[in-house]
Amino acid sequence: MSYQEKKHIVSLFSSILIFGSYCFYVYLRYHDAVMEGTELFRFWGAVILILIPVTIVAKIIIEIIFVIINRIATNEAAPAFADELDKQIELRAMRFSYLVFVFGFLLAMGSLVLEMKISVMFIILILSGFLSEVAGIGLRLYLYRKGV
Repeated sequence: MSYQEKKHIVSLFSSILIFGSYCFYVYLRYHDAVMEGTELFRFWGAVILILIPVTIVAKIIIEIIFVIINRIATNEAAPAFADELDKQIELRAMRFSYLVFVFGFLLAMGSLVLEMKISVMFIILILSGFLSEVAGIGLRLYLYRKGV
């Protein structure tokens, strides 16, 4: 298994673990809260704005740990450059990830048109961000295994 495949597998599991843990924390903390109006918007704004730095910091820490453990276990350094295959795979995965997010965004806006609760829109937006990340990582794994 190549370094890139291992890196993306670790990234996939860390994304699922971080997002799942954060959602579980938010659910446990606020599942009984009844919010309306500006309080509801403040809540969802805080949920999204806290999720972003938590995810970034956790992913950086996990990436550093992965590089250290991989170096110790395989005595193999991380590649210092990206060749054409890496760039092609990255561009295709990014395009697919954007498409998944745009579809989720349109679903979120559709929930507003159908007069669903505001919380539904925010939940769809957050889930589409997560699913777009998972879809991008999944496509990278697939393309590294299959080839372009």
